[in-house]
Amino acid sequence: MVTAQQEPDTSGVTAAVETLREALTAAGIVLPSLGADEASPALNLIALGRVRADVALRLADVIQRGCA
Repeated sequence: MVTAQQEPDTSGVTAAVETLREALTAAGIVLPSLGADEASPALNLIALGRVRADVALRLADVIQRGCA
């Protein structure tokens, strides 16, 4: 029996990307490459991309303050 391959549901990934982008923007952080990982849509991965060291340090600071 042959079955049609279903397209993965990426709505959760899209919502997660937008929610993360909004939170980062509110913290003054921009990840230019933030988006859905197009290479593996079935896994619902999000690509955070590469960032400069100063941006990574700001991101770490925001996370640390949020965990305190």
